[in-house]
Amino acid sequence: MAARGAKPKPARLRLVDGTNNVTRHGSEADARKRIEAAENIFGKPVMPAGLKGDASKAWKRWIAPADWLDGAREAAAIAFCELWAEFRFNPTGFPASKHGQMRAYMSELGLTDERNRGDHGSKKEEDEFFGSD
Repeated sequence: MAARGAKPKPARLRLVDGTNNVTRHGSEADARKRIEAAENIFGKPVMPAGLKGDASKAWKRWIAPADWLDGAREAAAIAFCELWAEFRFNPTGFPASKHGQMRAYMSELGLTDERNRGDHGSKKEEDEFFGSD
């Protein structure tokens, strides 16, 4: 039987987007301690030396800046990057099933939720009809 409801969000993402619920997840200080403990156990994900070409570019573009990821997600990150390289090599021959796998990895890694991206100094878009007033 499939699980229902939203997937659990990693503690670091809850702190980043401000959804850490004290009654459900504990205090922010406790969450930070758990995050640090996980980082000490798993470390940061490390790009394998064998990752080349578009897979390496995908790692540098999406995995390296994702500071919420720890080494426990390294296998999913590698698989995502390899699928991305395969997609870039032959986009028209990339089956729908692999698109689904790639999106599942992106979701697992927290890459599909724009709230995880933060505001990195991006300029506010000007409204076509009302200007920037």
